[in-house]
Amino acid sequence: MTADRARRRFVVRGVVQGVGFRPFVYTTAAELSLSGRVSNDSSGVIIETEGRPVDLAEFEGRLRGSPPPLAMIESIERTEIAVRGGTGFHIADTTGGAGRTLASPDIALCAACAAELRDPADRRYRHPFVNCTDCGPRFTIIAALPYDRASTSMADFPMCDRCAREYHDPADRRFHAQPIACPDCGPSLYYTGPDGGEPLAAARELLRSGGILAVKGIGGYHLACDAANETAVAELRRRKRRGGKPFAVMTPDLATARTIAAADAAAAALLTGPQRPIVLLPRGERPVAASVAPDNPDLGVLVAYTPLHTLLFGLPGDPAGPDVLVMTSGNRSSEPICYDDVDAGERLAGLADGWLWHNRRILVPCDDSVVRLVDGTESPVRRSRGYAPLPLALPVPVAPTLAAGADLKNVCAVADGRYVWLSQHIGDMDDLATLRAFDATERHLRELTGVHPVQLAADMHPGYRSTEWARRNANGRPVRTVQHHHAHIAAVMGEHGLGPAETVLGVAFDGTGFGPDGAVWGGEILAAGYKGYRRLAHLKYVPLAGGDTSVRRPYRMALAHLWAAGIEWSPAIASVRACPAAERAVLAHQFETGLGCVPTSSMGRLFDAVASLAGVRHTVEYEAQAAIELEGISRPGDTGGAEYRFAVDSGRDPASIDPAPVLAAVVADAAREVPAAVIGARFHAAVARLVLDTALARAGPDTTVALSGGVFQNALLLSATRRLLRTSGFTVLTHHRLPPNDGGLAFGQVLAVAAG
Repeated sequence: MTADRARRRFVVRGVVQGVGFRPFVYTTAAELSLSGRVSNDSSGVIIETEGRPVDLAEFEGRLRGSPPPLAMIESIERTEIAVRGGTGFHIADTTGGAGRTLASPDIALCAACAAELRDPADRRYRHPFVNCTDCGPRFTIIAALPYDRASTSMADFPMCDRCAREYHDPADRRFHAQPIACPDCGPSLYYTGPDGGEPLAAARELLRSGGILAVKGIGGYHLACDAANETAVAELRRRKRRGGKPFAVMTPDLATARTIAAADAAAAALLTGPQRPIVLLPRGERPVAASVAPDNPDLGVLVAYTPLHTLLFGLPGDPAGPDVLVMTSGNRSSEPICYDDVDAGERLAGLADGWLWHNRRILVPCDDSVVRLVDGTESPVRRSRGYAPLPLALPVPVAPTLAAGADLKNVCAVADGRYVWLSQHIGDMDDLATLRAFDATERHLRELTGVHPVQLAADMHPGYRSTEWARRNANGRPVRTVQHHHAHIAAVMGEHGLGPAETVLGVAFDGTGFGPDGAVWGGEILAAGYKGYRRLAHLKYVPLAGGDTSVRRPYRMALAHLWAAGIEWSPAIASVRACPAAERAVLAHQFETGLGCVPTSSMGRLFDAVASLAGVRHTVEYEAQAAIELEGISRPGDTGGAEYRFAVDSGRDPASIDPAPVLAAVVADAAREVPAAVIGARFHAAVARLVLDTALARAGPDTTVALSGGVFQNALLLSATRRLLRTSGFTVLTHHRLPPNDGGLAFGQVLAVAAG
């Protein structure tokens, strides 16, 4: 260092590859007349800058304070090094290095690329693969880090001279954009199906005519059809064996989305942001086909996020086609999404009438993310495309760990030091295909992060396939199990950065979680920290007969709750009428003898029971359908001035929460033909009030209350519970970055193991 010149070395770690970081460094250094170089290595971005100390200070300030919008900086290390002299600043080749950097998620089409796509004078006009440093595929095309073209599936497409000039030009928006391509050198689009012809025109014609189209996107194949065509939507539902589960719909833009759904400013920001998740929104004035989302007041809406999607809807001058499309994962229900072309050709053969596909390989399958807004705040339902594999910070350091997650909505995770990387959504681990997907996802996540786990974390349930996988793949490493609801509460604590010594009053409401006493837990009030928990109260046990059979038939749960409450099975009760007489006789014997029954404290099953007693739904075709429909009709919140109340036996340890008074009131109201919507509103209010009463009885007003578990995906319940608690002075923690359901469980497992 001299009086008027210095040289500094910066090592920047985080999400700094594939987000335009090196171009940002180059242009910033050039603007400040600094010399030096910038390069990627496996630890992040390495920068050497030389110039006047005042300019170096300005450079560092911009580095820390104004990085590219898609970057996420974990740390910046600065070292003073010897002055070398020289002029100019350049981007050096990637080096090997050591350490770890972070991969970027896939990013939705940016405004600048969208404008080029629509500009007849631009050389990328109508190019289905237009992208730049601010948008396009990242995670799903990366084989390994550092993030350079050679380590992505774009290595299959050598750049033409014009793209190469843009790639090497610091003044260009595509400076070092690894997926850069144009019609002369990029991937090609194809159509396979009836009539043939130009791929996009043929695909649009198939959709117009009521056909079902398989579309290859960024993270896998979708199945699409005209969302206004009831025949097409019903046929897609039949082919996918979808039951009554809602489909997501895609629109070309926000304006169209607002014709079918109520999207306020917060929803608009999500719909048009870089992640572009599916957003669950109340329906708008314009109807879609009844089979899109039967008996559901909401629509799952997403706005086109790739240039291919935009072109599929059509540009000005194209023949008019559907402007709202069903856009659902390319698979049969419960299977992993198709992403390999050969596999898609086989597995989707009976589902699609035509294929719109391209020859850019997808290396990592990634489903769409799903989000809902509760009181204007983001509440994830599924964290996947656009978010994975961004890491979350850990409030406590952890040895290299692999967490296997749960069996439903599986997401696995790896962690090391102060960060955890959660995978994309894998799915329900109930078939061989999903287990294979888990294997591939876990392996790729380790390779991408460089984490070499020395221990494994898994759910305490002895029958979980994820736990079996952890034991089978331990290879001598310890496998530490974590109680399901403890993991839920640890996850929401960690999301809010609580310290290792802090504790909360944890409310974990869900459908199923294995308890140490062998019962099925799910209505739990816990005093919890990362290291452990104490069960303070729980919903009173009722018999769960036949396991999943009772989950699929809520009338069985209604009868179980009536039996436990001592309420006669009168034929006047809707649930009793819904249960065949022979089945009622078998259930009565099982409840009396305990044969084939396991006790459960599940709040999710209580929601099912009330939905059946109120006459909303007696059987389900997808998870939580009865509870979802009960919430939907209850949303106006009209209780008619009456309320239900649970009974709490505080003489027990843990306290027993008895729903018998609530059930008796529900039965009485239904007999008086009180509308199901009012019964539902009273029930939601009673559950929210139960949480508040328990908090007041078990903790002081300065206690932090943490809400987690799949039941808190219920927006009506979450909003009411949070409002009551906050009004009474409690600090309330809820999920904003991870789902409250089992999709966030791996994060909690990591934290529990780290603290243990």
